[in-house]
Amino acid sequence: MAKKKKTIETPNDSLDKNRQIILNLLASKSALKQDVADDSEKMFEKFKGYIKGELDALRPSITDERIRLSYEDRGKFEILVFIGSDMLVFHLHTNIFKLPGTNPLWGTKYFSSNENNGYFAVIHVYNFLAESYLRNRFEDRGNLIARILLNHEDHFMVEGKGQLGVLFQDPENTIMNDNYMKLIVQLSFAFALQFDLYIPPYEFLEEITIAQVQEISDSLKLQTGKRLGFKRQLEDIDNLRD
Repeated sequence: MAKKKKTIETPNDSLDKNRQIILNLLASKSALKQDVADDSEKMFEKFKGYIKGELDALRPSITDERIRLSYEDRGKFEILVFIGSDMLVFHLHTNIFKLPGTNPLWGTKYFSSNENNGYFAVIHVYNFLAESYLRNRFEDRGNLIARILLNHEDHFMVEGKGQLGVLFQDPENTIMNDNYMKLIVQLSFAFALQFDLYIPPYEFLEEITIAQVQEISDSLKLQTGKRLGFKRQLEDIDNLRD
C-alpha cells in the first residue's frame, strides 16, 4: 500500500513575509555589493593609469635597453607590469568579500556602527619573474606581495610584505586618494626589485629526469620562483569570506 504523501501547509502571509525578506536583501546587500564592485572597477582604472605613469616617469632615466619597463593591459581586471627582471600582476577580484566576524576591526566604531563598511573589493598584487611569463614556464611560482581592500566609502587597508603591510592598517581613517595610489604602486615596484632570486640548495637539483633535460634544451625550464629552492605556496587569497 502506497504511503500517503505528507504536505506542508504554509499560510500565505508567511510566504509574503519570506518574499519581502528576499526583496530587502536584494535591495540592500546585493545592491551594496554591486556598488562596491562598480566603484572598485573605476578605482582600478585609476591604479592602471598611475602604474603606466610611474613607468613613464622612470623610463627617461634608464638608458640600458636591457632593463624592462613596460606593461600589458589585460582588460578591466588585470594589468601586467614588467620592471627589470620582475613581473607584477595587479588583479582586481570580481567578487566582493566581507570581513570575517572574528576580525578585530568589527570592534572599532567605524565598522560596528555600519555593517556595510565591512564589505570590500580586493586588488591582489603578485610578483613573478618576468622570464617565467615570457618563456611560458607555467610551473614557476610567484608570491602575493600585497592585497588592497577597498570599501563603498573608499576607505581602504593593505595587507602585504614590507612597508606594504605596515603603512595602511587603519581603514577607519584612511581614504584612498591619488597620492596613496601612487605610493602603493611605488612600494610594489620597490619590493619586487629588492626581492632577490636565491641559489637553491645543491640537493634540490641533484637529480633530474630526461624530460627535464629536454625542457632545458628547449627553453631552459627548471621550476623557478622568486625564492628559488624554497617550495612556497601563494598566500591564501580567500580567507575573506562572503
